Amino acid sequence: MIVDCHSHIMEYPGHLSEEFVREANARSRGKSLDLHTPPEKHWKAMHNVDRVIVFGMRAFHSGFVTPNEYIAEYANRYPEKVIGFAGVDPLRDNVQETLEHAFDRLKLKGLKLGPIYQNIHPTDQRMMEIYEFCRARKIPIMIHQGTTFPRRAPLKYSLPILLEDVAFQFPDLRMVIAHLGHPWIEDTLVLIRKQPNLYSDISALHYRPWQFYQALILAKEYGVLNKLLFGSDYPFTSPDATIRALRNFNQIAEGTNLPRLEAGEIEALIHAPTLDYLGLQ
Repeated sequence: MIVDCHSHIMEYPGHLSEEFVREANARSRGKSLDLHTPPEKHWKAMHNVDRVIVFGMRAFHSGFVTPNEYIAEYANRYPEKVIGFAGVDPLRDNVQETLEHAFDRLKLKGLKLGPIYQNIHPTDQRMMEIYEFCRARKIPIMIHQGTTFPRRAPLKYSLPILLEDVAFQFPDLRMVIAHLGHPWIEDTLVLIRKQPNLYSDISALHYRPWQFYQALILAKEYGVLNKLLFGSDYPFTSPDATIRALRNFNQIAEGTNLPRLEAGEIEALIHAPTLDYLGLQ
């Protein structure tokens, strides 16, 4: 089974500010991004995966606000394939009410957080309340703990190592660090090696081929390839492109003595048991 653990639906205009879209395109490696990705467009892009986790974000500080109802409607339309994750903005939302509505009424299955987007330290007391809610209900969290493009998104809140204190306090909480916490990939790898319920995904990395190569070889050397989840970060890239990059992974080492991944290791990553890891079976 192939599970894309990291994808977005969102509308522009509507869910994204003009500033957010302008900054995304300014840092998009010279290609124009179409961030208007309603459910119909997303569904077509997921043709080669068996299940897909879908979310937006609730980050008023960064101009990225997707209604939880929007996610839930899509997930409820295709329950056999789409798994909806909620969002909550700890600085703007009533946390308890938002979470209860998302999980008791909308029946969403997980939570997406982004401290760098939301302008909050990941161990702020308001965040700790969110972790406790999710721990108590066995709700998995996808957390963007790494860099991003908006100028006003503070890097000081994005270091993956800050999640170590969260893992100490909530050892049973299942969390996925998005994008291998790039550029702090080494920190992410040693963190998920130490903490049993911390994982990471490989989404939105393959288009930086040298970073992608180093990241996965380092994951192998630290013995944590089995804790990496397949994800695309659609619409910033696609499952097709990510699978293709993984299956061509060793091309960068051709004609050299650089280390490689075995074909079986690559296929195991593409078919990572994400639903088992996150308790979503």
